[in-house]
Amino acid sequence: MSEPARRSGLRRRRPPRDPAGTMTLVAHLTELRNRIAKALLALLVATAVAFWWYEHGLGDFIRAPYCDLPANLRFTQGSEQECGLLITDVFGGVFIRLKVSLLAGAVLSAPVWLYQLWAFITPGLKRNEKRYGFGFVAVSTTLFLLGAVLAYVSLSAGLELLLGLAGEGTVIALTAPDYIGFMLSLLVAFGVSFEVPLIAVALNLAGVLTYEALRGARRWIFFLTVVFAAFVTPTQDPFTMLLMAGPMIVLFELAIQVARFVDRRRAKRDAVEHFHALSDDEASPLDAAPSELDAAPAPYDDLRREDPTTEAQAAPLDGSARFRG
Repeated sequence: MSEPARRSGLRRRRPPRDPAGTMTLVAHLTELRNRIAKALLALLVATAVAFWWYEHGLGDFIRAPYCDLPANLRFTQGSEQECGLLITDVFGGVFIRLKVSLLAGAVLSAPVWLYQLWAFITPGLKRNEKRYGFGFVAVSTTLFLLGAVLAYVSLSAGLELLLGLAGEGTVIALTAPDYIGFMLSLLVAFGVSFEVPLIAVALNLAGVLTYEALRGARRWIFFLTVVFAAFVTPTQDPFTMLLMAGPMIVLFELAIQVARFVDRRRAKRDAVEHFHALSDDEASPLDAAPSELDAAPAPYDDLRREDPTTEAQAAPLDGSARFRG
């Protein structure tokens, strides 16, 4: 068989594309497998890059909040300017580096796996809702990074508050697994918490959650946000809890206003589409109820007030002749 014939045979074996966009269960599972494979491949590449980056600045970046603590709250090596973390296990250093590299790889590859997630969901949405794909990826990545940055900035203050409660007469020397685990859990908790308001916006865009429902549950949302922050924060101190709950409340209020704007646009679009969908023989959806009109003066009243002698010329004709003797 010649090469062109073989290629044409391969093209004929492909299943024809359904113009309606419907997919079977096997096709859905195949697409899910491909999406997960692409996301895992991006995560693997980003983790390898972060593993190399650990010795070129990432490790110092991770230890910086701990090294910024006062000398009496950290382990020093020879002088107060040098700080270090203890490792009490043979494989402790390997596990720490792998853990840090995996989290950094997840952050670096976030645009890829978030896009794969959105691309798997969009076939079930309308055409006008697919336009929010790139916006969803950009906003979700930005919110996660903002939450992680806020956690990193507040980490020194939280550590100083917690370690300072030990009082005098204690020697504080954190182990590397304890510190790295605490720091990573704090970064992930803040990053994920900043994504929760975005879920409300996504549900509103999909038509599942309305603005009226969000507005009615606003107080409960704010209360549950504070409860969520109290349980999720690893430090369990009021400072970190309020630092997480405050921005989350602001983001939820912003999500409610976005839902308000989206619902108004959806209502206007539905009204226009419903009007154009009418047939030629069907009456348009107009309100036939009579409305009140303001009483307007007769057109000749102004002339009568200006010149009483013009009554005969200004008055309207009633069809009958009137003569004066």
